[in-house]
Amino acid sequence: MLEPIAIVGAGSIGVAFAIVFTRAGHPVRLYDPDAQMRAQAPDTLHARASDLAAAGLLEEKPDALVARLLVTGDLSVAAQDVALVIECAPERVDIKQALFTELDRLTPPDAILASASSALPASRYATDLPGRARCLVAHPGNPPYLIPVIEIVPAPFTDPAAADRAQALFAAAGMLPIRVGKEVEGFVFNRLQGAILREAYCLVRDGVASVADIDTVVREGLGMRWSLIGPFETVDLNTRGGIASHAQKMGPAYERMGAERGQHDPWTSDLVAKVDGERRAQLPLDQWEVRVAWRDRALMQLVAARRKPPA
Repeated sequence: MLEPIAIVGAGSIGVAFAIVFTRAGHPVRLYDPDAQMRAQAPDTLHARASDLAAAGLLEEKPDALVARLLVTGDLSVAAQDVALVIECAPERVDIKQALFTELDRLTPPDAILASASSALPASRYATDLPGRARCLVAHPGNPPYLIPVIEIVPAPFTDPAAADRAQALFAAAGMLPIRVGKEVEGFVFNRLQGAILREAYCLVRDGVASVADIDTVVREGLGMRWSLIGPFETVDLNTRGGIASHAQKMGPAYERMGAERGQHDPWTSDLVAKVDGERRAQLPLDQWEVRVAWRDRALMQLVAARRKPPA
């Protein structure tokens, strides 16, 4: 049997994580102090699992996932003999401090203590714990059973081996962990999302475009490509000669756009060289044409799938 996983908080993210790990075969202990949240959690999980099954994304019956779920109002029961705890409480430092203090006391000393915080780093609430070396952030996309990326964000005091183990546990459950190199507010996911949102708000404010039109540009334009490849690969494939050529041609324009918003972050030659080096390690220029053709075929399949009526 796989190691038990504890989830603290039976809200939408907590139940979503319960789906991730019960689907992967783990016993899951779901803790919440609220009796109503505890009562509705199994039905919510079953309903979401039924949707996954109907879409062909679940290899078992939904009942099998519910059978691996233990819902409890006793944190000590949830914490017993677990390999990983995922805290999904509200974004308040005082709540997280109290929970991590209790979890540090109740869990096995080698259990990973992870917060699903969207912005608060572990150093805000775990610095003074005896077991702080096993504490980190594991920030998911929402919902994590459909959006598999998860950001593993160690604090300066986190043992690298604990971060490695967290990555392995999430990867084995079907997620795609990335390691964030340092604690910054918002991590990677929300910093990228925030950059888009800030500019979107400004474009509405300045009368450049409507809310609906901006959503259309992202949904039917940027989002179409980004569902297949990221922003660096997008511009790498958009410009013959790759990302270094793109930076040379478009860098000054992007610098001017940033300056309009009071931001001065030019793409220096050293930075471009670093990015280009990482891209060329992933895709040598002699394979550029092949990858462009792959992108176009993948977009064709996506367009065709979107034209099919929903079930």
